[in-house]
Formats: sequence, C-alpha cells, structure tokens
Amino acid sequence: MAFLGNNFKWFVGVVEDRHDPEKVGRLRVRCLGIHTSNKNALPTADLPWASVALPVTSSGISGIGQSATGIVEGSWVWGYFRDGDYLMQELVVVGTLPGRPSELGDPNKGFYDPNRRSADEDEADYDISVYPRNTAEPDTNRLAVNNPTLQHNTLIQRSQARITGIPTADFDAVGSNITASDTDTWSQPAISYNAVYPYNHVYESESGHIKEYDDSFTIDANGIRTNHYRIYERHASGTSTEMTNNGDRIDIITNDHYTLTSNNNKAYIQGNSDITIAGRHKIYINKDGQSNNHYDIQVGPNANVNIQVDNGNLNVVTKTGQFNFDVGADFNVNVGGNYNLTVLGNKVETIEGNHTQDTTGSVVIKGATIDLNP
Repeated sequence: MAFLGNNFKWFVGVVEDRHDPEKVGRLRVRCLGIHTSNKNALPTADLPWASVALPVTSSGISGIGQSATGIVEGSWVWGYFRDGDYLMQELVVVGTLPGRPSELGDPNKGFYDPNRRSADEDEADYDISVYPRNTAEPDTNRLAVNNPTLQHNTLIQRSQARITGIPTADFDAVGSNITASDTDTWSQPAISYNAVYPYNHVYESESGHIKEYDDSFTIDANGIRTNHYRIYERHASGTSTEMTNNGDRIDIITNDHYTLTSNNNKAYIQGNSDITIAGRHKIYINKDGQSNNHYDIQVGPNANVNIQVDNGNLNVVTKTGQFNFDVGADFNVNVGGNYNLTVLGNKVETIEGNHTQDTTGSVVIKGATIDLNP
C-alpha cells in the first residue's frame, strides 16, 4: 500500500453485499461516478470488498468492542481508496450517510439493495428492495423523531398490550375479630415515552431489538423545564425493561422468567407488595437438608396473617415433627361441618379457668375407666 499523499481519493456509494466470506465486516460497495448501475455489465459479485473503519471506542482486534456488522444493503456510505487513484480497488468505508429516501429500492438495478421483499415473482414486493423500508421520511429511527403521524410500531403494540385492572387478594372477613387489607386492583403504568428530537438516542436491530437512552425534556411558556428521561430495552418478542424519569422500573416478560442465583438473594421493599398468580405457586425450602435453614414469617404489630381458600382444602402436614400453636389471646375455631380429632397417644387439657360445653345433640363418652373429679 503506497502512501496516499496528494493521491487521496474519496467515494460515495451504496452497499450491495455484506456477507463477507472472511467475516471481518467487509462490504461490497457500488461507487457513484466510478461504477455503472448496469448489473449485467458489473454484477454485485464483481464489486471490490471494502473494509470498514470502526470508531475509537472499539478496538478492532480480537473481538473486543463492537462488531463491524451494523451496515445493511442499501445503506449509503462514504470513504476513501487506500490505493489512491491508481487502482481504486482497496476501499475503506468511514461512515454512513442517512437521508430522506424519495423512492423504494429496485433490486434489479445497481445502487440499490439487491434483496427482495418477496421471493415470489408474482408478488408486487418481488421487485422492491428490503431497504429502505419507507419513503418521504428521514432515515432517523421513528422513536428518535417522535412524529405522531408516523409512530413506531412498538409504541402501538405496547399501548395495545398494556394490562390494567389486575386484582389483588380478596379476603372475606369472618366475624368481628378478623380484618384484612382492602380489596383493590392495580395496572401496568401508562407508556412514559415522550421523546423530543434530537435527545432520544436509539439503537434498533433489523429484527426489532431496541435500546433507548432518552435525555428528552420540554420547557413550557413559563420557562419551567420538565425532564422525560428514560432507559428502555426491548426484545423483538416484546420482553422489555424500562426505567422511567421518576425512577420506576417496569419489567415485561412475554414468556417464562428464570432467575438462577449462586449465592444469597435479598430484597428490601419499603412500600407494598402485591402478587397475582394465574397458575400454581410452590416454595421449596432447605432443599439440601441443612440445619437451621428455617422458613420464618414475621408480621409486625397491628397487622394480621389471613389465609383464605375459596373452594378447596387447607392442608398442613408435618411428617415427623410437632405442630405447635402458641396463642397470646383467644383461640377461636368456627367449623361449618364435623370436627374430627384423632389422637394416637394421650390427650391432656389444662384449663385454668372454666370449661363449658353446650351441645344440642347427644353426648357419648367411652373409656376403659372414667373418673370424674378423682
């Protein structure tokens, strides 16, 4: 490679191929004023490969930093020839040139994306390139532009998928001695997107993965500034995480959620916590059988523990251990049906006060011996 010196020659062109067999991010570029648009005379496969210059924030060696695979077919690029105006075969792409496309691409011609929107020759999209996707609007991401008449499709999807009126536990109070939290519902927060150009910094991949770092703000007629700062990351499936301006975090998971922690897991909630589960819920404590790995529940003063089964049984089983109750006040039991008690050993009752039985039916007492006031 000769020193460029006064032979520096630059180019503007359109990418027609990014499938570099060497996988180093090279592109085939058709250059304006140098290459013909006639693909019969100069097929895409005969265009020279162009290297891609990475930013200084990427190392360009050993896979450190970002990959050189962000440019797609149909992208307008500019750069220079490393071999000057001698051969013009060693191209270096320095950057892309976004604009406002006035027409869709024609895959049959040069200077367009050669990829077709449809593989079916009978479809109208067969003769239309994949990129650009739209015309008469800037190549800037719609999430960065925030044109109400040209909304990004994910904003529409998010609004339609928003869940509201989620119920919380509804405990039926029984008697004057049982109280429970008021029944209420909650909803997924409203979409907080309110981007202002040019402060929303957006990355979107071809399949629809999105990242937004939004520094937007507005200033009203009185000069009062309102920030709309957000961070948003979304998978093409709709699974997403958003951090809003006031510090809220909203996680939406459209399928299963797995959390695997190799050590401790601690959570501190200074407000309320509500969990509504449409399916089952299991908790397995002390899986390894270690000592003192207890399951402890403590409720602070002036609050109750309420458990309600709407249509089923409430079962508590200890396989080898004891079942202990230590009640600091009254012990009230209300049985709607029969009360069956089976004791395989002895039964001892110690009552320091009075013992009253009020039975409307018959009373049967059986025993080997029956002692009354022995």
